[in-house]
Amino acid sequence: MEFASIRLITRDVARLADFYELVTGLEAARPAPVFAEIRTARATLAIADPVTVGMLGAEAPTPGGASGVIVEFLVDDVDARFAQLRERLADVVLEPTTMPWGNRSALFRDPDGNLVNLFSRPA
Repeated sequence: MEFASIRLITRDVARLADFYELVTGLEAARPAPVFAEIRTARATLAIADPVTVGMLGAEAPTPGGASGVIVEFLVDDVDARFAQLRERLADVVLEPTTMPWGNRSALFRDPDGNLVNLFSRPA
């Protein structure tokens, strides 16, 4: 088995895809207006309109908010990457900080309110 992706459900696919292009520095594949993907070497962040999960009815995930999920990106230098993004981030939760387990992390919210963690592991 191979972990493939996490899908964020949003009412504005273009806006969220633009945001994650900014965060990752990668271009999103946008095969349809209701779906986009940011593909990295290890996994994919899928971004989709609620119509893509409509067949799930009442069990379908709803767009945005703090749902208990944190989208995490491993970077070489948290401080440098965060400094590049800082002016464009509307909701910073945690400035670059060394966590008790040694990772260096910066957390902020995407335009839909999902938590995003940029982190690096100790050397």
